[in-house]
Amino acid sequence: MRLRDEFGMLYQDADFADLFPKRGQPALPAWRLALVTVLQFLENVSDRQAADQVRGRIDWKYALGLELHDAGFHFSVLSEFRARLVKGEAEYRLLDRMLDHFQDRGLVKARGKQRTDSTHVLGAVRDLHLAELVGETLRATLNQLADLVPEWLTGVAQPQWFKRYAHRVEDTLLPKTEAKRRLYVLDIGADGYALLDALDAPDAPCDALKASRVALLRQVWDTHFDRSGETLRWKEGTEFPPVGERIQSPYDPEMHFSTKRSTEWSGYKVHLTETCDDDEAHLVTHVHTTAAMDYDGSSTAVIHDKLAAKNLLPSKHFVDAAYTDAELLVSSAKEHGVQLMGPIRQVSTWQSRQGLGYDTAQFQIDWEQQHAICPQGKISGSWRPGYNEVKHPIIRIRFRRSDCGTCPTRTLCTAAKDPRRTLLILHQAEYEALNAARVLMKTPAFKFSYRVRAGIEGTISQGVHCVGLRQSRYIGLARTRLHHVVSATAMNVSRIVAWLDGRPRAATRVSSFSRLLQAV
Repeated sequence: MRLRDEFGMLYQDADFADLFPKRGQPALPAWRLALVTVLQFLENVSDRQAADQVRGRIDWKYALGLELHDAGFHFSVLSEFRARLVKGEAEYRLLDRMLDHFQDRGLVKARGKQRTDSTHVLGAVRDLHLAELVGETLRATLNQLADLVPEWLTGVAQPQWFKRYAHRVEDTLLPKTEAKRRLYVLDIGADGYALLDALDAPDAPCDALKASRVALLRQVWDTHFDRSGETLRWKEGTEFPPVGERIQSPYDPEMHFSTKRSTEWSGYKVHLTETCDDDEAHLVTHVHTTAAMDYDGSSTAVIHDKLAAKNLLPSKHFVDAAYTDAELLVSSAKEHGVQLMGPIRQVSTWQSRQGLGYDTAQFQIDWEQQHAICPQGKISGSWRPGYNEVKHPIIRIRFRRSDCGTCPTRTLCTAAKDPRRTLLILHQAEYEALNAARVLMKTPAFKFSYRVRAGIEGTISQGVHCVGLRQSRYIGLARTRLHHVVSATAMNVSRIVAWLDGRPRAATRVSSFSRLLQAV
């Protein structure tokens, strides 16, 4: 009700007009469906419960501008509306339109402070053991083909298939011994190849070849089986492709396995960005959902581009070490005027680890003359641009053998058999940005200002406990992204109402024993 009083209609039908056909029966007002979707996630209720809330609660009717006697709508229109958002790639409109209203009121501004962090998201389907995976992949393909080309499949299917794949492949029902289980899996592999050979035959129907799970079956079989020899072989773990290229379940091919420290999960990853100025409301400005195994640093530039499109770029962006590197430090400042504030990984050399000897930072770099000067005053002999192992541009600097071979401090400089010292450095802009960031992160001012980044953990906690952020409701990356965008929009509703009501933000919770310890 407070939201309605303050902002009136947050959404307009025109915001979603392109998602609906121009002909046909008039649809329910799109702006109401959008607001119901946000309120549904705010109170963490199902579609059926949300439709009941519209019919039975006065505060919902007030927010939606409905008469008290309004009969509401059937709950199925909510899933249809979400499907339109996903199909039209319009998931972010719910969040962005709300932020537009907040910007008009001066409740969220550009060029302040913002912070970002990520958390894991469990997929909506169960992670499968490898034996279950191949069995369920074949069973799912057979089920799809049974709907598309039943007559053709009846002529292709072998008699034992109807018994083996009529029911779900459960780990508890598989053979118990390793030897029997391996034979069982090889039988599944042979059945899968028999089906693929039939699909590759000239007389295979076109509808069968277009089935989405046929391509999935090929990928899973290429990953786990090898029939290049005389007999069919189950591949070992060392032969598997990277985890990002493997399927975890046929029912959600975009769900992948990943690990982060001691956490292992199959699903996705979500990045939350919010404002964090002390005297302003803390509102989520962007949500970015990725595959589980994607590196956090690959999302930094994407987040900045999205914030720029909303005119909500910060001046300082507080992140952890996973979001920063030399290239991002330079590009963030150059392209968007954003100072990326985060810890920088130290140079990993034996000199830095042992705290002795001459590290790269102790060499003077003369960029104009293109040479380096060592701590003993010797000038390098060669300067060659090149690339490192990940194809990133670097400069390879080598000193002369005549200088290094007779140097009395050579053991503090290099342990290589070649007496010459070699430096691998980034190009000037990245090298200087990296060194400046390493110097800055050691200052008391940086440590004091960086404390604000810890607040993003509270936002993640709110998302997990209030709107179910860490458990995907839907299958597929696009639908999971919609889940996260609507969840962030719902969090903004609760936060902006609390801000307008003058309720102070909660302080970090301290346990009773910790308070006792502080008192002592």
